[in-house]
Amino acid sequence: MKTDFFNKKTFLTLGAVTGSAFVMAFAMNIFMQEASLLPAGFMGVARLVNMIGARAGIRIETSWVLVCINIPIAIFCARKISKRFVILSGLQIVLLSVFMRLIPVYPIFDQIILNVIFGGCIYGLSIVLALKVGASTGGTDFIALYVSNKTGKEIWGEVFIFNCVMLVLFGYLFGWDKSGYSIVFQYISTRMVTTFHDRYKRVMMQIFTKKPDGVVEAYLKHFKHGITILNGTGGYTGEDTSMLVSVISSYELVEAIEVIKQADPEVIVNVTKTSQFIGKFEQPKL
Repeated sequence: MKTDFFNKKTFLTLGAVTGSAFVMAFAMNIFMQEASLLPAGFMGVARLVNMIGARAGIRIETSWVLVCINIPIAIFCARKISKRFVILSGLQIVLLSVFMRLIPVYPIFDQIILNVIFGGCIYGLSIVLALKVGASTGGTDFIALYVSNKTGKEIWGEVFIFNCVMLVLFGYLFGWDKSGYSIVFQYISTRMVTTFHDRYKRVMMQIFTKKPDGVVEAYLKHFKHGITILNGTGGYTGEDTSMLVSVISSYELVEAIEVIKQADPEVIVNVTKTSQFIGKFEQPKL
């Protein structure tokens, strides 16, 4: 019997999560290891604790530190965001560990800066791929997405600052060169995320239609955003025309346009970026 779980969207989601894990493992094994970079987020914290322990003669397993940090935050996010989000994030983390063992460590570039640039871009894209389907790469992503889902504002800049503080400590203890390259790597990967992740970016749609009732009904059936109807007259045709105005998440834009065009194939839609929005806004669920 076919259930709602086994549909095209589910397979695309699982494919994206798997692809994210593979691409991230590729970036770590091919570029990060060659440049001896410290990973970002909780992985970097766990690795740093391991290195500090080793210097003090104490064996501290990186994996155990990582688990101890992630589990309470994952439970919190399962309650506050969604269980689906945490399950998909957990799947990404498990697949990442598998791919890191399967992909051979085979450096492409000898120069550190090339590994930093290409590795940062590819690593950032792997994060975006997970975020696009409502998953994450765990660690500080959990915190960043919780805050964004709560406030509607992205805090990737704050996450980058946290990583920089950790990397400065890493540089003080183990050498400034590797710390400096790691900061550049994190800056590049963070810029990739802020550029291509658009879930919390908003746009305004101006919809020109002669079938306002049908378009509004279809729109409100699929989305929880308000929509305003302004009646007017077409300057060229002299016919009655309505302009519908609504602010929507960039994440939902493609689907919204499809819904509107089904209600009125002759509709005209103008989309503009919204730099600031004040008022209540229904965030798309993860």
